[in-house]
Amino acid sequence: MRFQAPLFISGKTMELQNQLKQMAAKAALEYVVEGEYLGVGTGTTVGFFITELATSGKKVKGCVSSSEATTRQLLAYGIPVCDLNDIVDYLPVYIDGCDEIDGNFCMIKGGGGALTREKIVAQASEKFVCIADESKVVKQLGAFPLPLEVIPMAVSSVSRAMEDLGGHPVVRDFITDNGNNIIDVHGLQIKEPQLLENAINKIPGVVTCGIFAHRGADVLLVASEAGIKVTKPKKSFFSSRKAK
Repeated sequence: MRFQAPLFISGKTMELQNQLKQMAAKAALEYVVEGEYLGVGTGTTVGFFITELATSGKKVKGCVSSSEATTRQLLAYGIPVCDLNDIVDYLPVYIDGCDEIDGNFCMIKGGGGALTREKIVAQASEKFVCIADESKVVKQLGAFPLPLEVIPMAVSSVSRAMEDLGGHPVVRDFITDNGNNIIDVHGLQIKEPQLLENAINKIPGVVTCGIFAHRGADVLLVASEAGIKVTKPKKSFFSSRKAK
């Protein structure tokens, strides 16, 4: 296992990134269905979205949260939070960010450690709206370390399996909301995201792989200094699924 040197970002760059994240977050309000349930992801961009939602005047029946951190922020704004198991109707929209997204709308997620719950809520949603600044858009996934949620007793065995796949696993000093460990796998060149997602998910002890390829985004809102760009895949992942 190896450790990556910390990445230092200038204050000016960070300020610009935050401005872009806020732009993307505000643009996502258009996709909020008032009077219905809303899935809400995790991360800094989502944090901006929650603030925008709270001040927008839009009312939802309740939010399905992907992490304890998101739940705390939602409740702090007085936005109701509900359990996915308690929803009788469908979940029309899930709004979340990403760590990387490619031209086929496959993503790497899990930088915030909430990948398992994020994948569950995304799978249950009719439409996945991904909000991101332009730095998250890549030609090929893999520059960002791939997070895996792993049960504690399997950390060593899963790490060895990832080395066999050509990766360099690093155990993160972090415990997930589910009580598990995170392994960040560096150095992967992810040319076929769906195949690699399948392969990793079959490794005993892996709870969730941070590749979101089988359930990719349906809408991508990318913020740049030029404004917001809205794109959709040529064929939406759930295009055949009928809204109820």
